[in-house]
Amino acid sequence: MHSKSYLILTTIVSALGGLLFGYDTGVINGSQYYFSQYFDLDAVMKGWVVGSALLGCFVGAIIAGPISNFMGRKYSLILSSILFSLSAWGSGLPDFLPQSVSLLVVFRLIGGLGIGLASMNAPTYIAEIAPAKIRGTLVSYYQLAIVIGFFVVFLATYFIGSSATEAENIENGWRYMLWSELIPSLSFLILLFFVPKSPRWLALKGLKSQALEVLTKIHGKEVANIEIQEIEKSLKKEKSGLKVNIFAKGIFSIIVIGTVLSALQQFTGINAVLYYGADIFEKALGFGKEDVLAQQILLAGVNLVFTFVAMATVDRFGRKPLLYIGSVGMMVGFLLLGVSLMTGNVGLVSLIGVLLFVAAFAMSMGPVVWVILSEMFPNKIRSIGMSIAVAAQWAANYVVSQSFPIVAESDLNNSDFWSGSLPYFIFSLFILAIIFFTMKYIPETKGKSLEELEDMWDIPEELKKA
Repeated sequence: MHSKSYLILTTIVSALGGLLFGYDTGVINGSQYYFSQYFDLDAVMKGWVVGSALLGCFVGAIIAGPISNFMGRKYSLILSSILFSLSAWGSGLPDFLPQSVSLLVVFRLIGGLGIGLASMNAPTYIAEIAPAKIRGTLVSYYQLAIVIGFFVVFLATYFIGSSATEAENIENGWRYMLWSELIPSLSFLILLFFVPKSPRWLALKGLKSQALEVLTKIHGKEVANIEIQEIEKSLKKEKSGLKVNIFAKGIFSIIVIGTVLSALQQFTGINAVLYYGADIFEKALGFGKEDVLAQQILLAGVNLVFTFVAMATVDRFGRKPLLYIGSVGMMVGFLLLGVSLMTGNVGLVSLIGVLLFVAAFAMSMGPVVWVILSEMFPNKIRSIGMSIAVAAQWAANYVVSQSFPIVAESDLNNSDFWSGSLPYFIFSLFILAIIFFTMKYIPETKGKSLEELEDMWDIPEELKKA
């Protein structure tokens, strides 16, 4: 097989971890209406079942670094696919298992562990096999897979639900929706056995010949020889005989920058829009319940199309220009929505505001944050750095998803002055912070090898020299 084709196929397989992330997010939201009635859940318990996976994601991201260092990126992804499959099977609560909400939550937590592992390892793995000139595009496959997973599962749950009566869906339909995740999760598990180990992880473990073999298969002999020399040079700098302390000068600042950027991705409000999109359309924009399908397809469709825009431009324009353009677009979108709500002129302008926000996010903070995170950490701390940053992202996700309905339903937000617009102005302030943070702290990483990027940071010489 031609080396470029092999590279693309390997990238697609590893990006399936993102598809399962998107699929799992969508399947729980699509099925919760029915299992909530099956178990007669109140609002608190429904929120706990739906949000429990996020806690698993947080823990999974925390332990992803040490597991990745020990097992490697490939086997960490295999472990995540096993957890995905176990969660998909168990969440449907087969007849021989206790029909218990607590057991459902246990399987949701297991699925969250899988998502946490995959969300750290998949973009890291892609970045470590990709050539510098197209690394941004290839890492963006991960975000594209998330968006596709969210779109596909929405269609899957709709067709499963529409093929049965409401009573049948309450009894068994939600099970079939959750079990449908077994198809992508088992496919992911099988396909992972056909991808190579990360060459940079192999080099870190002293397996130079195996690393060179993988690089040759992916990039061809000439590029592989250059890559292995850069990797060896980087590793020699890091072999100081000292254990790298993440709180050391230089190292700590890199981790803080990555962690803040990762959390800011969630504080844009994207998951408030995706998780509570139906509520926004119905309560804020006056859409009826019968329009839910059209609303979600519209959001998912715009998200999908503009992710392709990011993939086509991230290695051409660079990372920072996309962050600037996207941030301005997100702010304008939320300001259109916010002002239309405050003035009572809810309608087409409000809808355009929501869709503009989703489009701007999809071409900027969605994929570009994953690209930057996968690139910015030096070889020796990439696993732990990514682990911390991704864990912060899941923590921020949980904060936003839990606080949004509280703010949205508060007396202050529903006062005559705010008229339901307060959350979108709060999110706009965070988006403004992204612009200033990017300007001051985020380096442009376009076109540089992972080893070249290490020299951009102020890392003390004693941590570089042999």
